[in-house]
Amino acid sequence: MSETESLLTFPCQFAIKAMGKSRDDFDAIVVEIVRRHVGDLREGAVSSRPSKAGTYISVTVVIEATSREQLDAIYQGLTDHPDVLMAL
Repeated sequence: MSETESLLTFPCQFAIKAMGKSRDDFDAIVVEIVRRHVGDLREGAVSSRPSKAGTYISVTVVIEATSREQLDAIYQGLTDHPDVLMAL
């Protein structure tokens, strides 16, 4: 398989997860970054979960991905943000 081939077939449902220190607006930060690259998010597309000790939070956003380039741009936006510790 060449580097330009993808295991994904677009469009497809894709879950993006971002983790950071727990703060009230972390989910809004993640959603704002994702919305730069995705039109509308469906109802129920965003979920969050605190760590066991409550120190960290993970936010998952399910999108209709249209291309590898779109996903790359979303991940770049997330990892560039100082409050995002990790994006999966």
